[in-house]
Amino acid sequence: MADPANLRYPVALTIAGSDSGGGAGIQADLKTFTVLGVYGMSALTAVTVQNTVEVRDAQVFEPQFVAGQIDAVLEDMGCHAAKTGMLGTAEVVASVADRLATHGVRNVVVDPVMLAKSGDRLLAEDAQRAVVEELLPVARIVTPNLPEAETLLEREIAPDEMAEAARALCEFGVDAAIIKGGHLGGGEAVDVLYDAQSGESYRYRAPRIDTKNTHGTGCTFSAAIAAFLARGWRLERAVGWAKRFVTEAIRRGLPLGEGHGPTDHIGAGRLFR
Repeated sequence: MADPANLRYPVALTIAGSDSGGGAGIQADLKTFTVLGVYGMSALTAVTVQNTVEVRDAQVFEPQFVAGQIDAVLEDMGCHAAKTGMLGTAEVVASVADRLATHGVRNVVVDPVMLAKSGDRLLAEDAQRAVVEELLPVARIVTPNLPEAETLLEREIAPDEMAEAARALCEFGVDAAIIKGGHLGGGEAVDVLYDAQSGESYRYRAPRIDTKNTHGTGCTFSAAIAAFLARGWRLERAVGWAKRFVTEAIRRGLPLGEGHGPTDHIGAGRLFR
């Protein structure tokens, strides 16, 4: 990998699928990078046919094609952080993990995208084990919501068990884990971070916003963490400001389409100017 120390501008790479509706995936990641002052690069893993209501079709790219995109940008430009989103198959997961390790990317944020808001599956079942065994060991942080964390750990997680569950995720080799509590009820959305490097736990609270315009929130949150890590921030600070960013993006959510509308990346980005 080209030495990122030679870059005068923070650079981040997103490895994810394309959302034709523009609210999630590569599109959400690049919007987030841009408004947070980070130059964004991309390696597409898949192209989806979707809108705010449903995912109609998807084509997952071959592992060597995904690997080629990663090699091309990292050999030439390097990066300060990378994030993964929709990967689709076990073979793509393995290829992505291999290229990130080979290039020595340090700040890897794994968003274990498994289901779309519509309920459509975006990660093959056999790929879930590949995420645990191959991708998490090269990652700085994994960012599952509560159902995704339960899938990764293969057990139910009670609200008062989120900190312990985040610690258990780190036993897969990832440096830190944050479990997002957006699926829980109540007046607050509470996320719990455990950093295995420091042994510290953190809770991040935000008021729950009553809206259906939440498409792409997981992508946006993980991309914001990657952006702040690319800027050189400490992990706990990066997560805290990413939480503020995605909360504001939800608050400003755009009422587009008949289903789950997208969040407002541009509006939320005004907080950081």
